[in-house]
Amino acid sequence: MSAGRETPSRDGVLYRERLRTPWWWYLVGLLVASLLAAEFRVAGYHLTIWIPFVTLLPLSVVIVWWFGHAMLEISGGEVRVRGAHLPLCYVSGVVALDAATLRRVVGREGDPSAFISIRPWIGPGVQLWLDDPDDPTPYWLLSTRRPRQLAEIIRGEI
Repeated sequence: MSAGRETPSRDGVLYRERLRTPWWWYLVGLLVASLLAAEFRVAGYHLTIWIPFVTLLPLSVVIVWWFGHAMLEISGGEVRVRGAHLPLCYVSGVVALDAATLRRVVGREGDPSAFISIRPWIGPGVQLWLDDPDDPTPYWLLSTRRPRQLAEIIRGEI
């Protein structure tokens, strides 16, 4: 499966991107879990040395995987991310954002009522402006590795 698509596939998907964590996060997670597991031995607990390692090391891998298992998808006339979906008929505009601008829009310059689905390991993103009188959400902010491509696809659909 490719990270992004411009033409519809057999299942009607216009764009699909897995928002995976970088591989080195697994190494950091394992290092932190190892240090924590070693603390049980240093603290003088009389557990067998392997119990903290056998539980904490796999748990760290599962936690890092869980952080990065999200998917961003455009299909069926909707944007879908993390269980939320937005019909494209309510999108009035889309802007591709670089990493610095995305951080600024999420911070002080942002609206607290906006829907935000960003990942810290993915710098750029897109801002989808909404035109729905029944929804108080002014816009969606989404992380993506290909903001220009995603913006072009959405512009072609709205």
